[in-house]
Amino acid sequence: MVTLMATKELLTQLQEGKLLCIEHVNQQLVLIKKENPRINAFLYTAEKEALERARALDGKRKKGKVGKLFGLTVGVKANINVIGMPISCASKTLENYYGTYNADVIEKILAEDGIIIGITNMDEFACGISGETSAFGPTINPTSPKHVPGGSSSGSAAAVAAGLCDVALGSDTGGSIRNPASHCGIVGIKPSYGRVSRYGLIDLSMSLDQIAPCAPDTDGCALLLEVISGYSDNDPMMYPLSVPLFTHFGKQPKTIALSPVFEELCKDKKIYKIVKEKVLDFAKKQKLILKEIDLKYVALAVESYYPIVYTEFFSGTRKYDGRRYGKRIEESCKEEVLRRIIGGRMISCAEYEGRYYRKALRVRRAIQEEFEKAFKEVDVIALPTTPELPHLLRKIPSPEASYAYDAFTIPANLAGICAGVVPAGKIDGVPVGVQLYAGNFKEDVLVTVMKVMEGQ
Repeated sequence: MVTLMATKELLTQLQEGKLLCIEHVNQQLVLIKKENPRINAFLYTAEKEALERARALDGKRKKGKVGKLFGLTVGVKANINVIGMPISCASKTLENYYGTYNADVIEKILAEDGIIIGITNMDEFACGISGETSAFGPTINPTSPKHVPGGSSSGSAAAVAAGLCDVALGSDTGGSIRNPASHCGIVGIKPSYGRVSRYGLIDLSMSLDQIAPCAPDTDGCALLLEVISGYSDNDPMMYPLSVPLFTHFGKQPKTIALSPVFEELCKDKKIYKIVKEKVLDFAKKQKLILKEIDLKYVALAVESYYPIVYTEFFSGTRKYDGRRYGKRIEESCKEEVLRRIIGGRMISCAEYEGRYYRKALRVRRAIQEEFEKAFKEVDVIALPTTPELPHLLRKIPSPEASYAYDAFTIPANLAGICAGVVPAGKIDGVPVGVQLYAGNFKEDVLVTVMKVMEGQ
């Protein structure tokens, strides 16, 4: 495994010219050529584009002020549009589709002197929890190669963990950035719904998706989140709130909470033991009040999440009819995507509408209200990222078992709150991340806790 340089140290070297952008990009391109055939983190390497931009940035440094991401290389999940790059969603359906415009987040990254180094692998159309459903082969976990890297943002997390890029963008609908961040031993953040523009994201479930950053450390994650956040006229769900400077972090919280429901739902008690010990140590050293809160509705999160996802995914895939671009999705997708399309079609039928989708929305609202109440009493809630360790590569569990795997990450998406993951330890060499929830638009509180907990 490559030793990852701290984001602040790397950024300082690039900004001060101690490390030229062209040297840095060349080093990573050499590493990608060596390691990517094994890891399969990148579906496309933007070698020509990255080298041209690196040369231009080295020239810009000599002229004065540089951007917040100056010289940092960014991997982009294959469901986020970048002009001229293959945005396939890791599916044969869009195998020959190339981005015709830049997503809002890409424009913001370029404006702050980031370098797009390639398009990363993923579960097909973000339908998956392991990184194995890609039409172009599974992503390999560089930290624990026998186990899956997690999904659906598998390539982004694996690329960061292997040092193939400095930071990366994924998407998080029900845990898709936090799950692989935990399994690959890195840091990932799901922003509050409405914090980051979704314009340019090929959605899985429009009311749950958020573009999300991952990085080797909290500094890198917070920096990338700072850059991609902010109001956009292109996304009608953006909130017109001021964006805090995440790299400056917020005030130290006073309270942290655990909930017995997560301990009950955690199938591997070794995971909960590591997480609880990490939280207890953190609370003691930081002199925080440790509380226990009851979250009775989160046990229904999985059951309410999937009817919503199925219905919204089915609606969103109607454009893949093989007429305007790409292939007809039902004839070119793999099993999990087809399962969700068929399920969404059934739920969307008038006879099922009130029975499943609307009922799921009512449960979702109950979960939202439950968290609104909880965050009036506590600043952050700590819990495991997943109830079990990642399964062995190519030992694919049943759909029911796979869906239950997201039980600890889904509640944050249903509630629209922010959540993040930092490494907590390892079990038999497999990384385990501690997950933290914070209230709506409380990313400053979230990253403050993540930063301190990461360092302990």
